[in-house]
Amino acid sequence: MSAKILYIEDNEQNMRLIRKILLHAGYEFIGAEDGHSGLEVAHAERPDVIIVDINLPDIDGLEVTSRLKRGELAHIPVIALTANAMVGDRERTLEAGCDAYLPKPVSRQDLLNLMAQFLGGE
Repeated sequence: MSAKILYIEDNEQNMRLIRKILLHAGYEFIGAEDGHSGLEVAHAERPDVIIVDINLPDIDGLEVTSRLKRGELAHIPVIALTANAMVGDRERTLEAGCDAYLPKPVSRQDLLNLMAQFLGGE
């Protein structure tokens, strides 16, 4: 059974790229276009890993992560995938509860390495 990955991202091109990478690697992919729907999907689908963009149109990815980590889904690894790559951005995402940080543009291999790390080498 393949791992289920939820990606919360408002940019259609970024969504397509990550979907393609993950599906090609054999993962099940679920997408959500904003923070509120991402939280709903996370609770309904119980993914194995959640990837979240930080700059979302409604609530930002840091708030999404904070809400996830305070609730019954706190055990699910959350990876920040963001264009925020300034000094301190990585630290802010980790302080908000993200388990890992990947800057955009994302490296296919870096993303797959993190999947293997959090999923035990699936």
